[in-house]
Amino acid sequence: MMSFLVSEELSFRIPVELRYETSDPYAVRLTFHLPGDAPVTWAFGRELLIDGVGRPCGEGDVHIAPADSEMLGEVLIRLQVGSDQALFRSSVPPLVAFLDRTDKLVPLGQEGALADFDAHLEEALDRILAEEQSAG
Repeated sequence: MMSFLVSEELSFRIPVELRYETSDPYAVRLTFHLPGDAPVTWAFGRELLIDGVGRPCGEGDVHIAPADSEMLGEVLIRLQVGSDQALFRSSVPPLVAFLDRTDKLVPLGQEGALADFDAHLEEALDRILAEEQSAG
């Protein structure tokens, strides 16, 4: 659950699904379930989320920063498309727990090795299919 901050006076809690797929090891996906709307999924760098828990970071459409520079209990996630933007506030412990699970699947810094493996696997499968087609 995260808080969707509509204005300084108005916010409400919404369910947010966090996902990580080893087929895209550099990215995390957050799906926001806003009332009355279809779910909206944003994908951005896992490292951006890691860094944003401790310090302000992000360029372009995604900015993440601690809600309070003195305490690291909550983080703000600002998503922007053109002039439209949405601001969400999340407790840090669930994000850290999620990021810890992603690190167990693919340790930070090891994403390239996984990506290389996938590329080699795809090349090998393409070769096998080409050989079967030329033999058949």
